[in-house]
Amino acid sequence: MVAVEKAAVLGAGSWGTALAVHLARNGHAVSLWARRAGLAETIGAARENVQYLPGVKLPETVRVSTRLEEVLAGSTVVVFAVPSHAFRGTLAAALALLPAEAVVINVAKGLEEDSLQRMSEVYLQESGAADLARYVTFSGPSHAEEVGRNLPTAVVASSPFASAAEFVQELFMSPSLRVYTNPDTVGVELGGALKNIIALGTGIADGLGFGDNAKAALMTRGLAEITRLGVRLGANPLTFGGLAGVGDLIVTCTSRHSRNRRAGIEIGRGRTPEEAQAAVRMVVEGVRTTRAAHLLSRIHGVEMPITDQMYRVLFEGLSPAEAVKHLMGRGRTREIEEVAGFDVWWSRKRS
Repeated sequence: MVAVEKAAVLGAGSWGTALAVHLARNGHAVSLWARRAGLAETIGAARENVQYLPGVKLPETVRVSTRLEEVLAGSTVVVFAVPSHAFRGTLAAALALLPAEAVVINVAKGLEEDSLQRMSEVYLQESGAADLARYVTFSGPSHAEEVGRNLPTAVVASSPFASAAEFVQELFMSPSLRVYTNPDTVGVELGGALKNIIALGTGIADGLGFGDNAKAALMTRGLAEITRLGVRLGANPLTFGGLAGVGDLIVTCTSRHSRNRRAGIEIGRGRTPEEAQAAVRMVVEGVRTTRAAHLLSRIHGVEMPITDQMYRVLFEGLSPAEAVKHLMGRGRTREIEEVAGFDVWWSRKRS
């Protein structure tokens, strides 16, 4: 186990709380930062985050505070567990307080709506760092409700610097949490962000009363368009066949814990996107990510039909039923035509 004097977790939502609990169980002293004083007081008194992660008790070694300087002082590990739209602001507030050698771990899964940047790009821009030597992306199929209860889970620690990824791997590894490393930060970040769009779609399919066939089609073709955009932006296509790609896609599209799927179900049943998000009562990352991904696909000339229809449902008032008609009525195409070198392979097969 890595010897850590102090780990700071910024963000007391469900995932931040689960990671704080997990790190404490691994023997580390943990400080959990909550933005709201009322939430911090409630967690501290009950030793449980009743609002976001009920039923999971916080070990006594987890200290809860709203004072950022207090939480960050002396930390060798800082976990950013705030939503993607809050990452830049939280990072900016924390930068002057970050110990020089602290490893920065980001667990948010999204794209910044205005800049269209991935979280590692936001980090580089805000910090002025020359590289990602002390920054690690932590992603994969990992609902807080299960990690908090020590249920078996496998995730990915990603950094182009092997030593940083391996440090985080060892930090989090336990009998219930297996951590793999992957140097492809672009692919890991995009896989974690874009799967939320597809989960909104599978939720809508459930809300409309469709069956497993529709869900399987959405997930499979969703993975295809995620991979198309990812490769165009420099990702390794193999990443999307791993935990941060298809693994996270499966769990987010099918789990009862998935906020994006739950929001989609409400939209499919007739609620507006705003009403659906209010019903979930937690951040639905896929909504902002849909807008960002839609713009990225247009900028880079990448075909993303599911994302396009989700954008129209969320932001242009298209009904879910009409979106389905548009997807099912598209022109004929080959399943793997987007794979590099397909035309050469196909011409050889025909000759």
